[in-house]
Amino acid sequence: MSKYEQFIESKVMPVAGRIAGQRHLQSLRDGLVLTMPLIIIGSIFLIIANLPIPGYPEFMASIFGDAWKAKLNYPVGATFDIMALIAAFGVAYRLAEKYSVDPLTAGAISVTAFLLATPYEVPFLPDGAKEAVMVGGGIPTSLTGSKGLFVAMIIAILSTEIYRYILQKKIVIKMPDGVPPAVSKSFVALIPGFVVVTLVWVLRLIIEQTDFHSLHNVVSEIIGKPLGALGGSLTGNLVAVFIIQLLWTFGLHGSSIVGSVMNPIWLGFMDENRLALEKGAEQLPNIFTLQFFEPLIYMGGGGCTFALVVLMFFRSRSKQMKQLGKLAIGPGIFNINEPLVFGLPIVLNPIMMIPFILTPIVLTIFTYITMSLGWVAQPAGIAVPWTIPPIIGGYLVTGGKISGAVIQLVNFIISLAIYYPFFRAWDKQKYKEENNVSPTDVNAKQKVV
Repeated sequence: MSKYEQFIESKVMPVAGRIAGQRHLQSLRDGLVLTMPLIIIGSIFLIIANLPIPGYPEFMASIFGDAWKAKLNYPVGATFDIMALIAAFGVAYRLAEKYSVDPLTAGAISVTAFLLATPYEVPFLPDGAKEAVMVGGGIPTSLTGSKGLFVAMIIAILSTEIYRYILQKKIVIKMPDGVPPAVSKSFVALIPGFVVVTLVWVLRLIIEQTDFHSLHNVVSEIIGKPLGALGGSLTGNLVAVFIIQLLWTFGLHGSSIVGSVMNPIWLGFMDENRLALEKGAEQLPNIFTLQFFEPLIYMGGGGCTFALVVLMFFRSRSKQMKQLGKLAIGPGIFNINEPLVFGLPIVLNPIMMIPFILTPIVLTIFTYITMSLGWVAQPAGIAVPWTIPPIIGGYLVTGGKISGAVIQLVNFIISLAIYYPFFRAWDKQKYKEENNVSPTDVNAKQKVV
């Protein structure tokens, strides 16, 4: 083992492993995953409402009336506009599981605390007025959707920490043995629930006396805007992509770890694009969304390894590489590359680590430039399953634009060019090991191919 490998194994891997196993990051990741099925369902209706087919709007209007698009957007709002509510429940639920306390109760307390922190007032600008005034109303969907994600996640973590602490200290109301378990559990949650609600209520009263007026504004100014600036810039996203790829090369799920921080930002940008699309905007506000990376960049999985799988399937001289290519091409079509990452392997492989990190960085820069110049349509706020195959995924996430499919094809060709010299070097090495031949013989035989 080289000194480099010893350093990675003894110094880097333990730290990276602790980060990957951190319960709060895992809970944020798993809690946000709970929102994805609903967002995808809403995206299906969003696609139907915005199909780029000549004569389609007139056809739909003739059947469902002039308000047909608004009616199709009902399910879109019902799914996208509760994103923060679902996250508040999901994050608390997953964190409570890790503490082995009742997750349903933790989720219910978290949602209650989140709604308590959310002002039931909205800004209103009367005709002729210069300043908006706050008027009463119902639960504001603008804050229960993507704009409320950071508040939801923070409250979910804090409320669950308070809940489990009080339970572990046994500061609870105990019912007699004859009481049904469901009733007994509800009384156990009474004291921790009261403490959480009281603390959030007091915090809200204090913040309302400041210029921020609500916890949502505090979080937006202190956390949301700085992270939004990072997640909306090319430099910030390149840093995120580099860290994701670097963690994968250590055998850690980089997308999950970095996604704990970046996914709320990208989901927020996705929702802004969705709202702009519903209003008929020609220019969408954001390029970087979750769908910019999935599926436009990460074809075949992290590292855009679909190109590497194709090279292994068609161009390998090594039996090992050829066989692995046959095994990996099926999952690769659906953006699953763990067989490749750990089977080739790419993990701690000094040759294959280079294109694995370099390819997504190059594709991010290239795709960003093409969208900035208007050559390629931006992600339209439409979420698709991350397992959707290339070409189809690009077409759908850009709102049915051919340029979305074309950019995936071009990105695939670029990936082939980057991976090829490294693939060839690794294939030669494996062929030599299998046949016990010199590198010169390998070169001569590969030239014949």
